[in-house]
Amino acid sequence: MRRRGKRELAALLAVALLAGSAACGADAGEKDAATGTAEAAAGQDTETAAGQGTDAQAGAQENMEETALSLMREVNPAEAAGTDDLYRSWYEVFVYSFYDGDGDGIGDLPGLTEKLDYINDGNPATDTDLGCDGIWLMPVMPATTYHKYDVTDYCAIDEQYGTMEDFETFVNACHERGIRVMIDFVMNHTSSQHPWFQTAAEYLKDLPEGMEPDTEACPYVDYYHFSREKGSGYCQLAGTDWYYEAQFWSEMPDLNLESEAVRQEFDEITDFWLEKGVDGFRLDAAKEYETGSIDSNIEILSWFNNMVKEKKSDAYIVTEVWSDLETYAQYYQSGIDSSFDFAFADKDGVIAKAVKGTSGASSYGKAIVRLQDALGTYSDSYIDAPFYTNHDMGRGAGYYSGDTMEAQTKLAQAMNLLMSGSSFLYYGEELGMKGAGKDENKRAPMYWSKDAGAEGMCLGPQDMDAITMIYDSLAEQQDDGNSIYWYVKEALRLRNAYPEISHGTAEFLENLSDDAVCVLRKNWQDSSVIVVFNCTKDERTVDLSQIAADSESGDLKLAGELLTGTRAASWQDGTLTLPAYGVAILK
Repeated sequence: MRRRGKRELAALLAVALLAGSAACGADAGEKDAATGTAEAAAGQDTETAAGQGTDAQAGAQENMEETALSLMREVNPAEAAGTDDLYRSWYEVFVYSFYDGDGDGIGDLPGLTEKLDYINDGNPATDTDLGCDGIWLMPVMPATTYHKYDVTDYCAIDEQYGTMEDFETFVNACHERGIRVMIDFVMNHTSSQHPWFQTAAEYLKDLPEGMEPDTEACPYVDYYHFSREKGSGYCQLAGTDWYYEAQFWSEMPDLNLESEAVRQEFDEITDFWLEKGVDGFRLDAAKEYETGSIDSNIEILSWFNNMVKEKKSDAYIVTEVWSDLETYAQYYQSGIDSSFDFAFADKDGVIAKAVKGTSGASSYGKAIVRLQDALGTYSDSYIDAPFYTNHDMGRGAGYYSGDTMEAQTKLAQAMNLLMSGSSFLYYGEELGMKGAGKDENKRAPMYWSKDAGAEGMCLGPQDMDAITMIYDSLAEQQDDGNSIYWYVKEALRLRNAYPEISHGTAEFLENLSDDAVCVLRKNWQDSSVIVVFNCTKDERTVDLSQIAADSESGDLKLAGELLTGTRAASWQDGTLTLPAYGVAILK
C-alpha cells in the first residue's frame, strides 16, 4: 500500500467526521533483574476505512481541505496547542541511546530537542510526526552508571546529557509543541557516591565501638536503613560492623522514606524540577519503598502525591509497581493518577497471549473488564497506564516468529495503543527494533539509519551485545507506507482522533467475541465507538447488525482501520469483514 499524503489524510478525516465521527478534543527504573526475549517484527500500514483511501475519493474531497484541517484541530487539540488533560500518549526515551547532538556517541538533550518534530511537531496539519504528546525521560540526573538510576545529585543534569540550560531549552520546546515532560524520579535509593550516603558512611566508620549514632551529630544516618544486623537485602558497610539496605545493588543504598528529613529533601527537590517546567514524575521502584509493606508504600505515595499536587494540581504521577494486577491496583488508594499496567505487558502478558492465540481473543476483553473492576475498587478517578514493553523487558519484536510475526507485532502495538488511559510507547518500538537478554541490549541505539556512522547515531551502552536488526531503519520505513512505523503512527492518530478510545470505559461484547475476534464498545460521556480486533491469520466476519440498529444515529460507520496487509476491511448491512490481524473502529 502507498503512503498517504497530507491532502488525502485531511480529506479522509473530513469524510469520517462528517459521516458521524465526534469532533471533540482528546489528549491523548532501573532494576538489575529483568526478563524478556527478542527476535523480530515489522509492519504495514494502510488507508483508513472512512473513505476507503482511493485517489478518486481523495480528489473528490480536495476542495474540503481547509475544513478537514480545522476539524483535525478540533479532534486533536493536544497536537496543536496542548491541553490540561492527563490522558496522554507518552513516548519513553532513554536519552543515552536516542540521538547524539555533539558527536561523542552518547545521546544528549540537545540531540533530543533536535528530534522533537519526529515525536510531535505541534502541527495537526502534518503527518510526519508520531503524534505522541508526552515524553517520559529516563533518569537525566548525575550518576555513576550508564542507566543513571543511581543518582548522585538530584538537582542537576548529568554532564553526558548536557547542561541545565539544555534541559530548560528542551522543556520549552516541548511545551511549544503541546508535549508534556515527565522525568524518571528515583526516590527509592541513591548512589553510594551520593553526598548523603558518603557523609553517613564516614560518620559510622569513625563512630566508637558500642556507641549508637546521633542524628543531631550526623542527620544523614537517618536518611538510610542502617543496622548492626544483616537483614534481607542488606550489605555490609566496608570497614565497619554496620549494614545498610540495598535491595537492588550494593551501590544503590535504599533511602528511609519515613524520615521527615528525607521527605523535606524531596519536597525541595520537586520544587526545583517543577520550577524548571516538568509536568510529572514517574516513580521508580515504588513497591520497594518499604519492601514487603503495601500499606507503608501507599502512605509514602499519598504523601508524595499530595505534596506535588499542592504545588501543581495537574502534575501527572505514575508509579512502577512491578507485580500482579491485584497488587498494583491497591496502590491507587494513594491518590496517584496511574500505575503501570504490567498484566498486559511483556512476552507473557495479556496482549502477547491473545495475539499468539494461546489464550484467545476473548481473553483480552475479559482481562480489560477485570482491570477496570480492580482499579475501580480503589479509585474512581484512576487513569490506567498501559504499555507493551519498556527498558526492563525484551523488545516486542521478539515475541513472535514465523510468517505472521510482522502482522502479530503490529496488532500487539494496536492492542496497547487503543487501550483506555495514558498509553506508553518505548522508543524504537515503532520501528520493530530488536533487543533482549541483558539490560544493555534492551536500550540499544535508536535505529535512525542503517549507517552506524550516520549523523546522530549513538554507540549504545558499552556492554551491549552486537544486535542485527531485522527490520529497516527509520530512513527506509518513512518511505514505506506498509512499515510498522506508519502502522504505529496510524494507531496513534486514531487514538488521538477519538477520545472514546483513551477516555472511555470499555464494555466487552462477549456475545460477539470468541477465540478469534474481540469486540469492545468504549463509552465516554454521551458517545461511544466499537473496536474490533481479529487475532488470527484468517479473514473473519462479525455480525454487528444489532449494534448498528441500536446506534443513536442509526447510521454506524466504519471510522478507521489498522491493517497488516493489502486487504481492507468491509462494512455492509451490519456485517464487518476484517482481514487477518486487522483492527476496525466503528462510530
